[in-house]
Amino acid sequence: MRRTALAALCLTAVATMAVTGCQGDDKADGKSKADTGQSEQSGTSKEPFAGLTGGEIAERAVDATYEADSFRMTGDIPDEESGGTIALDMALDRKGNCAGNLSIGGEGRADLIKSGDTIYMKYDEDFLRAQSEGEPKDETDAVVDMLAGKWTKMSAKGPDAEEFTDFCDISTVLGDAEDTRSDATRGKTTDVDGTPAITLHEKGGKENYTLYVATEGEPYVLKLVSDTPSDKGSLTFSDYDKPVPADKPSGEILDLDELG
Repeated sequence: MRRTALAALCLTAVATMAVTGCQGDDKADGKSKADTGQSEQSGTSKEPFAGLTGGEIAERAVDATYEADSFRMTGDIPDEESGGTIALDMALDRKGNCAGNLSIGGEGRADLIKSGDTIYMKYDEDFLRAQSEGEPKDETDAVVDMLAGKWTKMSAKGPDAEEFTDFCDISTVLGDAEDTRSDATRGKTTDVDGTPAITLHEKGGKENYTLYVATEGEPYVLKLVSDTPSDKGSLTFSDYDKPVPADKPSGEILDLDELG
């Protein structure tokens, strides 16, 4: 399997860091900056985050998102290796569990569940053939016959699992935003899938990003869009603090570790 997942997540982390402020550890009356940011915008003012700069809003957004127990991310991320995109729909939590699916370059689909120290995956034929491009036909046919449409499992601690476990690590997905400052500017108010939001714009050299932050409730990151021509992509974040359906699949499961 090509190592595309890690590259995609690194891109996500870089984009997130580019538009968000320093995470920091400041507290006020036992509440995080995310909490105080929301209280500041309550009252008589109808302007979301009244008096805050774009960078300050971004700081509160990354604080709130880092503190979430779980979230779901969906979207398309550039894949440097293939020059195409990785489409994903993944729910993950702070315990390292995740459940969802991904597709590389629009070719097939792979379902992924990580529960504890075990990764379960199911590939369709198109996905397997696309990932086996360049391999002898008889070998590819054998792989398809053995794996297509069947659930497999392997240890999440094994070397072959690394490219998939990163999809389930909140810290890897969000990146390290410490000591990062933002020059984001405030944009218009809008909504993301029905949730009121404010847009923030970050421009640095040839890289341009738009961040959408919730203006009601916790100031979660709702959407991240890369407007950079060479790295276009977007991720939508939802289902904050909801349980991740990372249950073991039912039925027969092929143990890849036993097969070597």
